[in-house]
Amino acid sequence: MAYDDLEILLDAETIARRVRELAAQISADYRGRPLRLVGILKGAWVFLADLVRQLPFEVTVDFISIESYGNNSTTTGAVKITKDLDRSIEGLDVLIVEDILDTGHTFEYLRGVLEAHKPRSLKVVTLLDKPSRRVRPVKADYVGFTIPDVFVVGYGLDYAQQYRNLPDIRILRKTS
Repeated sequence: MAYDDLEILLDAETIARRVRELAAQISADYRGRPLRLVGILKGAWVFLADLVRQLPFEVTVDFISIESYGNNSTTTGAVKITKDLDRSIEGLDVLIVEDILDTGHTFEYLRGVLEAHKPRSLKVVTLLDKPSRRVRPVKADYVGFTIPDVFVVGYGLDYAQQYRNLPDIRILRKTS
């Protein structure tokens, strides 16, 4: 499938503007307190890179990798950690940086894992929220965009490790 066959849902300029707005909200809420960003690999790294450059105070970064999709376009429901944190988050203000909040299974699991590390506070920012697919009662503290129930790629999000390099977010439709 060619990249131009994918319908643009959110263009790069719209994404960049919203990332700046989210950074302003986060900056106001933390008022210069040190903050640890925990990026969820692999989908959130592009969003995290853009977001961290907009935060004008002390920020450190770590990553955790979890798997729930494999090479599928729907979650299997089974979640596993494939890369844990490199440093302790105990006693720290932590902001989870997520690419998309979908059914809530993955995030509910992740929140439990990170809360066990005893951070001072734990919040989440998600670039995309798909509440129509929610099966677990989870909610992000900061949301970039609420989107319909479509499968999206680009800006770090993938399908079978492809399309992460697109500068915008596009709809991937299955063809028969």
